[in-house]
Amino acid sequence: MPAARRIDVVLFLIALVWGSSYLAAKTVTGALPVTAVLFARYAISALACAGLVASRRRVRRWTRTEVRAGSLLGVTQAAVLVLETYGVAHTSAANAGLIISLTIVLTPLLDRTARSRRLPWTFFVAAGLCVLAVGLLTSSTGLHALRLGDALVLAAAVVRAGHVALVGRLTARRPMDSLHLTTVQTVVGSALFLAPALTYLPDLAHSSATTWSQLIYLALFCSVFAFLAQTWAVQRTSASRASLLLGSEPIWAVAIGISLGGERLTVWASLGAVLMIAGTYWGQAIERTHRTTTAETVEEDRTCPTPTPTSV
Repeated sequence: MPAARRIDVVLFLIALVWGSSYLAAKTVTGALPVTAVLFARYAISALACAGLVASRRRVRRWTRTEVRAGSLLGVTQAAVLVLETYGVAHTSAANAGLIISLTIVLTPLLDRTARSRRLPWTFFVAAGLCVLAVGLLTSSTGLHALRLGDALVLAAAVVRAGHVALVGRLTARRPMDSLHLTTVQTVVGSALFLAPALTYLPDLAHSSATTWSQLIYLALFCSVFAFLAQTWAVQRTSASRASLLLGSEPIWAVAIGISLGGERLTVWASLGAVLMIAGTYWGQAIERTHRTTTAETVEEDRTCPTPTPTSV
């Protein structure tokens, strides 16, 4: 298989497992409390990361910067998963996968890692389209107050956008080992959820094989594999191509929720799904073009000599 095709397959698999994570999380939270699910997910991920670190042929030195950044990112990532997991427990997997994709248009608004010009007005039109889509998704059976699950996933999208922006700020121009960062985050998450999950550990230990298989899937595939594979793939292809393939995550969330979870979308919710996917793709394309143009302008300003005044 050609290298480019292999990279595309990896990105495709990442989007697929992320899209499937919402149905897996919804199913497993029906058998266990959310805090027990999160602790198990983090603990299994931490053990897997520790195993990967130990299996390396060449030992890489840990740095204080990696530990500090990983600890802070572990807290923000835990906040995302708390909101996301509680949210998906109270809404459909399809809705959760679509609403969380708001992160794509929210992240550029929070990202301040580079000094750039104001985003074009078309980006805010795309963002408004996404907001309209959320309204259609959450009010598909008539106007009513925002449901708890949808509101929590919406909050998760905001916090996730802040988390992504923070990743960019903490790792910009600082050489860090991705596996070290992931390991620290999973250890921090395990520590944060240990106390809330203590009373449910007997239930966790006596869970069925199906529940454990879902927990292992969420930990190893949706967390460890997805993060490390994303880093590997993005380093070997263009950011535009990577974002395009990873952007298919909400499509997979809807497809898996309907086909495997037995969920249904009303006509209005289906329109909301189409608007959400269109709005996020459009906003992503506008932001990418804007970022490229800004970078080229900055580079031209650096290379062009500053004119000096001449005497007459």
